[in-house]
Amino acid sequence: MGVAALAAEDGYNLITESTLFRLLLPLLFFHDWPQLLGPHRNGVYTDSDVAWPSRMAWEKEVGAGLAPPVIVGGKVILFHRKGNKEIVEAFEAATGKTVWTFEYPTSYRDDFGFDNGPRSAPTVAGGRVFTFGAEGVLHGLDLNTGAKIWRVDVNKQYDVPKGWFGAGCSPLVHGGKLYLNIGSKKAGVGAFDPATGALLWKASNQEASYSSPTAASFGIVFFTREGILVTNPDTGRVLFEKRWRARPQASANVATPLVDGNLLFVSSNYAVGAIVLDFSTMPPKELWSGDDAISAHYATPVLLNGVLYGLHGPTQTGQQLRAVEMKTGKVLWKMLASQKGGSVTLLQDHLMMIRDDGEIFKIKPDPEKVDVLSNFKVLDGKVRAFPAIGNGLVCFRNTHTLACLR
Repeated sequence: MGVAALAAEDGYNLITESTLFRLLLPLLFFHDWPQLLGPHRNGVYTDSDVAWPSRMAWEKEVGAGLAPPVIVGGKVILFHRKGNKEIVEAFEAATGKTVWTFEYPTSYRDDFGFDNGPRSAPTVAGGRVFTFGAEGVLHGLDLNTGAKIWRVDVNKQYDVPKGWFGAGCSPLVHGGKLYLNIGSKKAGVGAFDPATGALLWKASNQEASYSSPTAASFGIVFFTREGILVTNPDTGRVLFEKRWRARPQASANVATPLVDGNLLFVSSNYAVGAIVLDFSTMPPKELWSGDDAISAHYATPVLLNGVLYGLHGPTQTGQQLRAVEMKTGKVLWKMLASQKGGSVTLLQDHLMMIRDDGEIFKIKPDPEKVDVLSNFKVLDGKVRAFPAIGNGLVCFRNTHTLACLR
């Protein structure tokens, strides 16, 4: 049965709504970076208001955490932690001046001593800011004032285990619903009402990963601890699932799924590797899979003209930047990128690779060869969070500083 037939059976016009969403998104979020990995949750920014960053606009001392910033409506919004409080803070994009803060107590402790969070990026939609803290507390806040609209203690309500590093899913708002990787036997994944925080549906009993959901024409895609899960956006009906995880218990699925039309790219580390599925039919056709092409640890690659550009290998032992054909898995080129971790973002027509030591590389996305144009250091310390781009700025953070460049 094809995807369209499945959609009709569930009473949901996937193709029509998805097409409309793609047409409206550039109008809704022009100049903004409202969520993890940007307007389309794919690490790509093409608006002409931001050129390659060259000078510091402002920087602020901030609290702990690995949560990426977002940029919306002239504000840079950061989710961080100071002492025993998780803090959502909005800065004026032009000056770095604090516009508002919202804070609440937390007792979360990282059992491994890496970082006490938070880890998930804020999501901004419909005049609201949504955050998901390390202890699994979901908030809806007013974008203009920071006032609390609602709160749901997801982990407590659904008996979610602590996991390796607490909660790390960045909420997805799409089609009037907020989607979340919950991670308990009572609710593996779910959809909430963005206006009230009420649960609209729940599905599965799979544990949570550190990946975040994404929207596609064929459904909402979750990458759980167990693997790939595609659900109907309105009902939560599971349309497709496939186990995709490492055998060792001490492993995690982290990178966000990447959607290109009917194609889905999912990648993990720990000898799992990547897989590309074609959802033009149901069940989808596997185009290729394996650990030899591009095995992403936590950073989702970017896609340009059918070529994936991303980091291959574990952060513990070093990573390679690779160019890989999306449809075939053919490795076109590779270069040593980092002795630790990093991420890759597409800023207009150049790759911006950020190593977690704070070094930034400007790279021409050429499928034929590696072409590094320039590099410079933006921050000392560990830069594990993804950047945010918009409002004339490129913003980065480490575990104690938020830096925004023009």
